[in-house]
Amino acid sequence: MKELFRTTDPTLIPFASALLRAEGIECFDLDVHMSILEGSIGIMPRRLTIADRDYFRASIILTDNDIDLSQIP
Repeated sequence: MKELFRTTDPTLIPFASALLRAEGIECFDLDVHMSILEGSIGIMPRRLTIADRDYFRASIILTDNDIDLSQIP
């Protein structure tokens, strides 16, 4: 598994997950429960991970859909 990106934006992970799953790339959202426990105030970032073999394809798909992976903390 490889981390694709991490973010505190609550809309970015579901959007990226939908894009990747539509292309047949399985992805996993980590730290969901931690971000819920902190009260959704944006302190704990959530991570999106994928299989190592899908990393290049996934980064191209997200970049093509205006998700700049280099600007996400």
